[in-house]
Amino acid sequence: MSRVQLALNVADLDAAVSFYSKLFAAEPAKLRPGYANFAIADPPLKLVLIENPAGEPGSLNHLGVEVATPDDVTDATDRLRAEGLATATEEGVACCHALQDKVWVAGADGEPWEIYAVLADVEMQGHGLGGPEPEDSACCAPTGAPACCAPGPDVHVATR
Repeated sequence: MSRVQLALNVADLDAAVSFYSKLFAAEPAKLRPGYANFAIADPPLKLVLIENPAGEPGSLNHLGVEVATPDDVTDATDRLRAEGLATATEEGVACCHALQDKVWVAGADGEPWEIYAVLADVEMQGHGLGGPEPEDSACCAPTGAPACCAPGPDVHVATR
């Protein structure tokens, strides 16, 4: 099973959870301080909400496609590289309260896309590409990156 992921920065997590619960007639699959995600069956969507009161509420954090297995991530990485796209991979990274394998690419306008498989649920927020988690990060942003797991300007996305 694959589904599109949409990660949004929100100013008030409780208000956002209330709204999206009503919009999709679903409760969050995961709810942590400053973080929530919904696993919507119809339409197939992973909606991630990241509380970012100091940031721009309602703004895009990053986009993604959740896939079923790490092999699916490997297949996507091989396919993207064969198409000439620069990729950055992570294996067994703790990010957004989950242990994940993932590959990152930048869209035509530089928007961050990840293709990822969740390996396990974890309590810690973790960090994505780029080293230690900043103390004031909303999720797993590397220093200088948008909140949550997206590679930022200090992370060079390159083909391995």
